[in-house]
Amino acid sequence: MRTIAVVGCSTQPHKAAHRIPAILQAAGYRVIPVHRTASQILSEPAYPTLADIGQPVDLVNVFRPSAECAGVARQAVDVGAPALWLQLGISSPEARRIAEGAGMDYVENDCTGARVQAWGLCAPQ
Repeated sequence: MRTIAVVGCSTQPHKAAHRIPAILQAAGYRVIPVHRTASQILSEPAYPTLADIGQPVDLVNVFRPSAECAGVARQAVDVGAPALWLQLGISSPEARRIAEGAGMDYVENDCTGARVQAWGLCAPQ
């Protein structure tokens, strides 16, 4: 896994949706921000939807309310992402059903940044 699309990536440095993607970048992952209106976040081009990215991603990491996650899961399936990760405090039985039904790996209510730091995970070169 090297490329992570971050749905709901924030332009505001004090928010977890900005800090965690920055941790992932520092660990060597390519972070692709998905934000409805921003053109750039973390010195990377930002895209309004997963479909707008136009290239494969290894993981869709979600910083959106639980109520929006089923829609994000459908988008992740549509772009062929192999994995969907809902951040700490976010869970969705419907997103789980959609993702697992499509054969995707699925994690919810867990922090990618904490896992990268705790497990010493750096992106393979």
